[in-house]
Amino acid sequence: MKNILSWFVLIVSIALIVSSCAKSDDSKTASTDNSTSSSDDSSDNSTSTSDNSSDNSTSTSDNSSSANPKVFVATGGNGDILRSTDNGSSFDNATSPTGNRLRGVTFGNDIFVAGGVSGNIVRSTDNGSTFDNVTSPTANNLNGFTFGNNIFVVVANSGNIVRSTDNGSSFDNVTSPTGKNLFGVTFGNDIFLGVGQSGNIVRSTDNGSSWDNATSPTVNNLRGIGFGNDIFVAVGLSGNIVRSTDNGSTFDNVTSPTANRLYGVTFGNNTFVAVGNSGNIVRSTNNGSSWDNSTSPTGNDFKAVGFGNNTFVAFGDSGNIVRSTDNGSTWDNATSPTGNAIYGVAFSE
Repeated sequence: MKNILSWFVLIVSIALIVSSCAKSDDSKTASTDNSTSSSDDSSDNSTSTSDNSSDNSTSTSDNSSSANPKVFVATGGNGDILRSTDNGSSFDNATSPTGNRLRGVTFGNDIFVAGGVSGNIVRSTDNGSTFDNVTSPTANNLNGFTFGNNIFVVVANSGNIVRSTDNGSSFDNVTSPTGKNLFGVTFGNDIFLGVGQSGNIVRSTDNGSSWDNATSPTVNNLRGIGFGNDIFVAVGLSGNIVRSTDNGSTFDNVTSPTANRLYGVTFGNNTFVAVGNSGNIVRSTNNGSSWDNSTSPTGNDFKAVGFGNNTFVAFGDSGNIVRSTDNGSTWDNATSPTGNAIYGVAFSE
């Protein structure tokens, strides 16, 4: 009997020891699971923080990219400078350092350069928000502005031509082949071309350093010139339109749908658009070979037309501004902050 009791005590003791060992293993397993769970949560939180950081960084980059939006800048009477950041739908006044009429403006190397009466030249390095005066080498009225090959070129009355090789900080006179007033200038295919009084056309193949006369088919005043698809087109008095297919060496007359004076011409989306008196707007979709009238929402005289971001914008008397988003087929009025005439326009490409 004593032996049986001893065996019973031994069996119970062994059972207690086994039970204790099992609890210890469960406790270790639970501890390991909790540790794994904590590690997974940490990993998820870390990923979430990283994603948020990435999104914020992208947002900042996008905002930085839109800090300098593409803008239209237009210039006019009484030193008016207008600026649009919404593709020409509306314009606001920019700060101007002059009360002189500003007859033209152009853009290049993130800089706007404008000028006008009495040789006045102004310049903006902050996307057209503010402008400062620049020393001018002439007192002649400045009429046409363009930019090409890191050179700003301006044409003026009495055949005056000035140029800048330092982003518009300073300008110098260059020798001109004419004493007649020059009204418009453009750049294309490494060539500068200017147009003016009595059908005069001047041409430079050395970045505006020297100029020669080009053959003109008209004696009418040519007021504006544009370039696109290797074609130069100039417009002027009595609806005159001339065209060059040989880099401005020679020009030919093109049939015009109007007898109104045309002041400005530009090119965009394979379309030439020209504007002039009595709200006249004409366009060509075949490289200036033929032209048709477009419906205009105003009878006011237009003085200038520009293109940017798939939008044509035209400007004229009484602060009139119209725009087209269908390549010049139809036009609508845009909001203008001025009642003064507007003579020039540029787009910050």
